[in-house]
Amino acid sequence: MLGGDNHEPNSAVCQVIQNNKDWVGEMQAKNPEYFVDLAKGQSPKLLWIGCSDSRMAVDVLTQTNPGDIFIHRNIANRIPSEDLNVLSVIEYAVKHLKVEHVIVAGHTACGGVKAALSNDSVGILDHWLRPIKELYVANEDEINAMPEHERVDRLGELNVIQGVRTVSKLPVVHEAWKEGRELRIHGWMLQLHSGLLKDLDVSVAGPKQVESIFKLTSGAH
Repeated sequence: MLGGDNHEPNSAVCQVIQNNKDWVGEMQAKNPEYFVDLAKGQSPKLLWIGCSDSRMAVDVLTQTNPGDIFIHRNIANRIPSEDLNVLSVIEYAVKHLKVEHVIVAGHTACGGVKAALSNDSVGILDHWLRPIKELYVANEDEINAMPEHERVDRLGELNVIQGVRTVSKLPVVHEAWKEGRELRIHGWMLQLHSGLLKDLDVSVAGPKQVESIFKLTSGAH
């Protein structure tokens, strides 16, 4: 029956509910007005576009609080220029929340990137991961020259770099720069073996770092 509670008393779902209650109690003990203030709105400075991998617990690995980071996640942290889901998130974060930083974050040992390097079919993900396969083809000589155990992580880095470039070419980003706003796009990789975030040093801070063909104007049509 819909709406029924069929969870075992010790199920993982029940544990999550209990953890939530414990956390709420702790936060209210520290500050009785915490949730009243939280409900008033959000003003995050960062947009995080990352992988859906369960090991990328953004608030835990960055030690941030609710309201600090606006988050979008998908398989292999892709940013397709035709995907209305991620484009809507970026539009809202940049135009309305006025974030100051966009972080494209991948991670080592990414299952999506590993699947893209394989010939094994993974269902509907074959379509989603095809651009990563094409990214491999474009960098085949570099990747194949590396030890096999390093190839997935290097392709993951290239995927992040491509994501940074995609974001830096979006009209909403250029509109923010025209307004004189501080907006930087960064590329990071979470090193699962150490827990540390690696800055790939590919940040874009303004239109001077973007090819002129992508600098759109509001000309006559």
